[in-house]
Amino acid sequence: MVGGRCRRCTAVSGTSTGGRAPRAAAAEVPGPGSSDAGGPDAGAVRHWRPGFPLDVARTLLPLRRGPADPSYRRTADGALWRASRTPGGIGTLRVLARPSEGMVEATAWGPGAQWLLDGLPGLLGAQDDPAGLVLPAGPLREAQRGAAGVRLTRTGLVLESLVPAILEQKVTTGEAYRAWSTLLRAFGTPAPGPAEGLWVAPSARDWSLVPSWEWHRAGVDPKRSATVQRAVRLAPRLEEASAMGHEESFARLTAVPGVGVWTAAETLQRSNGDADAVSVGDFHLPNTVGWALAGRVRSDDAQMLALLEPYRPHRHRLCRILLSTGTHAPRFGPRLTPNDHRRR
Repeated sequence: MVGGRCRRCTAVSGTSTGGRAPRAAAAEVPGPGSSDAGGPDAGAVRHWRPGFPLDVARTLLPLRRGPADPSYRRTADGALWRASRTPGGIGTLRVLARPSEGMVEATAWGPGAQWLLDGLPGLLGAQDDPAGLVLPAGPLREAQRGAAGVRLTRTGLVLESLVPAILEQKVTTGEAYRAWSTLLRAFGTPAPGPAEGLWVAPSARDWSLVPSWEWHRAGVDPKRSATVQRAVRLAPRLEEASAMGHEESFARLTAVPGVGVWTAAETLQRSNGDADAVSVGDFHLPNTVGWALAGRVRSDDAQMLALLEPYRPHRHRLCRILLSTGTHAPRFGPRLTPNDHRRR
């Protein structure tokens, strides 16, 4: 469970070739400023050299909402695909690591292609500073070394992460993932580009028009659906939080009734790359932190925060390192039974 229940720049080269490509590979066109000049299957291409160790898959993993997320896909060639609704319009981004060449190749389609390619360094952690976290020698230091290529992603899109975080409040991950998938397929927009079956999340207006029975059909109770409705009505103001600091962005999001500290943290970890946003209220995280840092089988939020305090402003980064090792406190009792709001 999560949220009180069980349970994301050096050189850029732009090229100047164009043309069409088969569906499996987009044509390379003039760098990040180009448009879809070669037909529906051609995309704008950007090559970026990070200049630091980078594990693309693990860096972007927090953006995936379950194995069946309609807005996220990993293909057999190792490429990661994301569909987003950007300030420039909807867009699809394909990211492929080319470690032998020391670069990342990104291809984008749709009206939001330019915005997505411009934001590629931030998405892959160029604005992140993991060097600021110094852990003591021993298991923690070794875990940090094992996560050297994992950066904190920064999408710059608040609503994209806020809505699924609201859906994840106080339910099992399976329930939340099912709701996200159902709603995107019913009310989202097919993503531009060659990847069939990829969906862009609804706009703020489209979220506001989802009828009550469709929320019910997706397994979302009235409390969570009402919180989404309040949030999307304030979408322009909430999107401003992507450019704010830690305290100000938390204040902006938690001003929405129904959006608490856990939901704000889960959102800002992804939209802002906030390294200090702790998911206070998570079902398992306090026990994980307490076990890893103090050998304590059970801990509450206050005890977790006390253990994490010396690691400001990298508390979320440390939590992510701990989770990446598979560390967890001993578990007792049965698993939580999922709710079925569709029967109510």
